[in-house]
Amino acid sequence: MGNKEIKVLIFSIGEEYYATDIMEIERILGYEETTKLPDSPDFVEGVINYEGNILPVISLAKKFGLESQQKKDQAKIIVTKQDENKIGVIVDVVSEVRDINTDNIEVPPEIIAGISKRYIKGLIKIDDKIVIFLNMARILTEKEKELI
Repeated sequence: MGNKEIKVLIFSIGEEYYATDIMEIERILGYEETTKLPDSPDFVEGVINYEGNILPVISLAKKFGLESQQKKDQAKIIVTKQDENKIGVIVDVVSEVRDINTDNIEVPPEIIAGISKRYIKGLIKIDDKIVIFLNMARILTEKEKELI
């Protein structure tokens, strides 16, 4: 991979820290109440109006089976670009954007706390924390995308 820097956005859900490449992010919105859709998967919080379009919003906490400590005043919705679809992802706290050296990204062990490897690009050691580097574009399976 060679030694290069990438910019990542670091956020947390419950006690866990995650990062995603900022190239995958279109915008970060303040939390807003979603409109619930009947019969949608439980990790789908609902939809919001985003720039005149309907944006499905999912909860990573529910998707990953984590305890969320959502305080509505701190929670954010990260708008990610997925092909031509956009998805909003609710996270508890957005902490910072950092430059990460790709040398510091380690390959994840086979299984990490139930989160499938499909979503995980690697583990980043930052300060004393281990940050899970998510592949936002692959959070949802094709099947799940169709359900939304």
